[in-house]
Amino acid sequence: MKAKVNKEACIKCGACVSICDDVFDLDDEGFAYVKNENNEVAEENVEGTLEAIESCPTEAIVKL
Repeated sequence: MKAKVNKEACIKCGACVSICDDVFDLDDEGFAYVKNENNEVAEENVEGTLEAIESCPTEAIVKL
């Protein structure tokens, strides 16, 4: 599975990081991003990633 954060929709709330910090982090400006440069999500982090996608208040995270 892959995930991507749309920075234009991100409001810097950090919910994704608090839910799944193995996959998501905040950049220097506070926008969320997927840590893996290929946007790949490890099998053990799929459940947390899906929870972060569902919890994003602006639907900025998408499953690819």
